[in-house]
Amino acid sequence: MSEEIEWWDYDDAEEMADAVSGDIAFIIESAIDARGAAVIALSGGKTPIPIYERLAKAKIDWKRVTIVPTDERIVPLGDPLSNVTMIAKTFLPKGARVMPIVPAATADYKAAGRSADALMQDLHWPLDLCLLGVGADGHTASIFPGPDFDEALAGPNERRALGVMPEPLPKEAPVARVTLSRAAIVSARALIIAVTGDTKKKVIEQAIKQGPSSAYPIGRVLADAELPVDIHWAAA
Repeated sequence: MSEEIEWWDYDDAEEMADAVSGDIAFIIESAIDARGAAVIALSGGKTPIPIYERLAKAKIDWKRVTIVPTDERIVPLGDPLSNVTMIAKTFLPKGARVMPIVPAATADYKAAGRSADALMQDLHWPLDLCLLGVGADGHTASIFPGPDFDEALAGPNERRALGVMPEPLPKEAPVARVTLSRAAIVSARALIIAVTGDTKKKVIEQAIKQGPSSAYPIGRVLADAELPVDIHWAAA
């Protein structure tokens, strides 16, 4: 477990969005200054939308920025469930490269995972930033309990993405996924978690206490984090 997990608490999600967007902009600018480009992974869901809206207003040379989703539902591009579609709506108009990791919906989620991993291998690595959310059930990215759980957590370090089948399937999005692996997440130069609500805060706190034997996916991921982790939380 990283000894450097730092909590940042905010009165509301808007205040959190201001802070997190500022941190991400700084990370992107630092990467561009260092090597002329930045590669970041951004989470889906509703919580980060205000963060992205603010981030898009930053004066960044967006043409030097590549964005991938931390995970993606195996659905067609443009589908309301598609994380990369949500991200692209905000950042494509700015000139960023927003890279789908599921080029086409397929019934073979394992093949989708292999395709995503091949795409990731062509990117500069490690990621400059990985922004994670956490579900009320303790999942992060699309690392859910299920038949692919152990592979997502303990697969080869060189594997950056894989297909996963959550078990049970989440009611709000009952489809297979492609997700970054634990190894890909914890290798990022910066790791940020942004969540809202008391339930998720309690889940993360319990997951951290449980450590490597945590019943929560986020606990298992954080147990392997060697770099500092910033957890940003707002009540609502």
